[in-house]
Amino acid sequence: MKKLIIILGAVLVLSSCATTVKRVESGTQSDLSGYWNAKDVQIVCEALINDCLSSARVAQEIRTRSKKPVVIVGRFRNESSEQIDTRIISTIMENVIFNSGALDFVAGGDTRADLRAERQEQQSNASEETTAALGREIGADFMLTGTVRTIVDREGNKSVRTYFVSAELTNIETNARMWLGHNDQITKVVTRPKNRL
Repeated sequence: MKKLIIILGAVLVLSSCATTVKRVESGTQSDLSGYWNAKDVQIVCEALINDCLSSARVAQEIRTRSKKPVVIVGRFRNESSEQIDTRIISTIMENVIFNSGALDFVAGGDTRADLRAERQEQQSNASEETTAALGREIGADFMLTGTVRTIVDREGNKSVRTYFVSAELTNIETNARMWLGHNDQITKVVTRPKNRL
């Protein structure tokens, strides 16, 4: 009987430590920790790009050019108090820009480096008829860059975490800023259990 109770107790302890996984629909808001998550990124990126495209200066620039202005998405710096992969922000910004149809954009970062390496490789290894020509890249007119910061207000077991994401669209040739925007609509109140002595 004692062995049976020990075995049942061990089974209960082990089963309570088991990992559980629940699949959710894409786009579902899931806040487990109170930190930056996928839904936050989507909300902020869409709001910033929509603000950029509705800016009077950007709208005028689009109207006065004979072709769509070309944008390259540059670096988004993480200056927050938590670990945020800003490459996700850059990728979503590119998607929103591309889907808007208002601006064209060119590849940057690792993708651009990979394309350049492939073109260089083709110069020696591909047939002359199929080799991609060098020096034919489309130059970008503007670069979109930005920063992610957090403001944390804490009292006891409660904290308020606000995400401040800024973005700028800068003319590459002149360094003139065409648009400045920020988004601080992601604010989370997190209450942790009180520590017991």
